[in-house]
Amino acid sequence: MASKRIIGALAAAAAVALLTAGCVNQASTGGSTSATSKVDLPVQTTIDVPKDAVLPAGDGKATCDSNLTLAYIGAETGPNAQLGINIYNGVQLAIDQHNKANPGCQVQFKKFDTEGDPTKATGPVTQAVNEPDIIGVVGLPFSGESQATGGIFEQAGLVHITASATNPGLTKNGWTTFFRALGNDNVQGPAAATFITKELKLPKVYVVQDDSDYGIGLSTAIQKALGSKVDGTDKVTTGQKDFSATVSKIINAKPDAVFYSGYYAEGAPFDQQLVNKGYKGVFVGPDGVKDDQFIKLAGNASDNAYFTCPCIPGELIKSFSDQYQAAFNAAPGTYSIEGYDSATILLAGIDKGNTDRAKLKDWVKNYNADGLSKHYQWDSTGELAKSTVYGYKVDSGKIVSVGAIG
Repeated sequence: MASKRIIGALAAAAAVALLTAGCVNQASTGGSTSATSKVDLPVQTTIDVPKDAVLPAGDGKATCDSNLTLAYIGAETGPNAQLGINIYNGVQLAIDQHNKANPGCQVQFKKFDTEGDPTKATGPVTQAVNEPDIIGVVGLPFSGESQATGGIFEQAGLVHITASATNPGLTKNGWTTFFRALGNDNVQGPAAATFITKELKLPKVYVVQDDSDYGIGLSTAIQKALGSKVDGTDKVTTGQKDFSATVSKIINAKPDAVFYSGYYAEGAPFDQQLVNKGYKGVFVGPDGVKDDQFIKLAGNASDNAYFTCPCIPGELIKSFSDQYQAAFNAAPGTYSIEGYDSATILLAGIDKGNTDRAKLKDWVKNYNADGLSKHYQWDSTGELAKSTVYGYKVDSGKIVSVGAIG
């Protein structure tokens, strides 16, 4: 959570920006092809960290069997692999820090690649649940693969914490092993709608969804929140390259903003084709689009982009960012810190003697403590008791936070 001082500063700056936005929007009357509608919201530069945040090192006195293993299951390769890599790097960092501080408890780490594909995820998950040394999992990152495999985890009694899957339906399956370390799309959708229409002051929003569980669920949530401000809708498919038909519909509708409910692999070329056809409005993508790969793929077209994400800007937490940079020669990405916190919760459980699947599941079920990114406590379905959504924008070729938006 941002401090009151920071929030106050952001609010004051945002008020100035909104006045400017009003002028910009007046100038853009006549359609998205005639003038840019992007509002220059102020950048968030600091963020508070809970003083009692649980860290992987613990007290350094833990003892445990050397065969205990945590796993990451999710995308390591595939069109949206970077979103998975961000998470397993966070998990790797937590386990390395734990093992360095606790010579008497060396927890092993295994990775299983799903490519982010629901049709391929059942194999790696089945393999993992059949390895008895694995007692806890961070994953799976995407909603579709999580839906496809949740029953396998449940049958095996293997606890898994997703650092990024947001489809609300995932917690309505009756699973006792699934826990979500972020807010779901019923939180992100309304926050995105408010962000676009209230903070960016853009009243006409065109919503485009892909065919994934994630894209469909989030599109439903934001359309419900937007109500009459929905200026049009269209659908695309995973792996699609040519978006000319959808682009033509949007150019004709002249919305102030386009919200793309999907992942960066399709979102980036879609935005690029929009801009190349003369669209000068704002492009807003959710957490599945918020990644540096979006900028690399979309090029200069990405200058029109904002993002929403139920992820904290981990790069602003200096201790974490410095350690991540030193370990991987890269800045933390989207959901890196949620992966780190999720692994820390499992490691803390092992340190407390919860060294089989049943005990570690109960540990997570009853967990109630701060991590670096947020407070972790779940309801009976595996949803966090409290969550925050942040806004982001492209600024000079980088994705930067503009603060909490919901």
